[in-house]
Amino acid sequence: MTTATLAPEIVLQALRAVRDPDLHRDIVSLGFVKNLRIENGAVSLDIELTTPACPVKDALREEAAAAIRAIPGVRGVAVNMTSQVRSSVMAPTEGGMKRVRNALAIASGKGGVGKSTVATNLAVALAASGARVGLMDADVYGPSVPMMLGGLSARPQAADVEGWLRPVERHGIRFMSMALLTGRDTPVIWRGPMATKLIQQFLGQVDWGELDYLLIDLPPGTGDVQLTLTQSAPLSGAVIVTTPQDVAVGVTMRGLRMFEQVQVPVLGIVENMSRFVCGHCGQATDVFRHGGGRRAAQELGIQFLGEIPLDAAVAAAGDAGQPVVLSAPGSASARALLEAAGNLAREVSIVNEKTASVRHRPAEAQVRPDGVEIKWTDGHVSRYAHRPLRLACPCAMCVDEWTGQPRLDSATVPADVRGMDLRPVGRYALQFSFSDGHATGLYAYDRLRSLDPTTPA
Repeated sequence: MTTATLAPEIVLQALRAVRDPDLHRDIVSLGFVKNLRIENGAVSLDIELTTPACPVKDALREEAAAAIRAIPGVRGVAVNMTSQVRSSVMAPTEGGMKRVRNALAIASGKGGVGKSTVATNLAVALAASGARVGLMDADVYGPSVPMMLGGLSARPQAADVEGWLRPVERHGIRFMSMALLTGRDTPVIWRGPMATKLIQQFLGQVDWGELDYLLIDLPPGTGDVQLTLTQSAPLSGAVIVTTPQDVAVGVTMRGLRMFEQVQVPVLGIVENMSRFVCGHCGQATDVFRHGGGRRAAQELGIQFLGEIPLDAAVAAAGDAGQPVVLSAPGSASARALLEAAGNLAREVSIVNEKTASVRHRPAEAQVRPDGVEIKWTDGHVSRYAHRPLRLACPCAMCVDEWTGQPRLDSATVPADVRGMDLRPVGRYALQFSFSDGHATGLYAYDRLRSLDPTTPA
């Protein structure tokens, strides 16, 4: 092949070998390849990712460049990485959030786990990657975000729409909080309905502008305020913050169940105050034990976004209004928070991609003695025997995620295996627990429908 015969189709075919490791599709079919140009054997193109915080951005650039260099006749390669955060299918179409692409709840089952600190640093970390980010402090009774962002004395200004407000900007993010509307020491003595109304105003009457991510720092617990917000806000997903000890993880699971009930995808768990590392000798001490968040994520089949060490610098940075990801980016805590932010952005992209492609949705699903029954929204009813459903598990233990070839030896699955329980995973899949102890498979709705031989063509 010569430079004269080097055509775009040849380059695109080579790029089909480059796969996004999270979305499990090649970058051409995903629509990532933009502005492909070929001139005298020099190939240039943009790869448009779904988030500027993509953890595998550099690896994809190098893999794409290598694939193009391997084409005979190529004399030079220039790969430019760009990003365009995609909107959730739940993105609002009116009100102050109409230009917000993804609203993300940051929640905890109990207070004292550092949820607001994690939320603030995640927001700043996402903004530092190049994303447009907002932070809503929905913790009406204990607002702390303004202090941690150094904006406690600021006041929101009136927006162009009568009765609306503009959020305050600090450190590259826009934020709104009850603390911006009251005095520093003024207590908020409100009943639930008043607090709920204020949060609804934050959602609908604050001009957030163009945002890729709006993080909503929820009050701790699972009361009326939290439930109302999760039901009224168009959430793309939720993050659960916990500390490592069993009592905190156990309470945190209540928050996870709340999101499941309102069909909000749980994007992952962050374990805060994971362990203390001595700044003098480097010795790690598990002050609150260690690994509870990771174990919970594994048991529930959701992502573990990261573990944040117990670090005095985090508290000092928050008190000074300079989040640790900015004031000490090389510290262990900042590195962990930056990694968690990248993992969060990745999960948002994965959930958006999976949700947007769903064609069939269940209206009702239940485990019965003879199998699993699913009633779909189009009226069709599917019934699955227990063992064939178990053998169809799509998890990485049972199917090679790159080749699609089965890894599960059917002889190892008991003949009398039964489905024991099921739970929805966001808006795109069901997760089954089987009597053989297997519970890691996420059965996408469309895959489940395809497993039913009685499905109309």
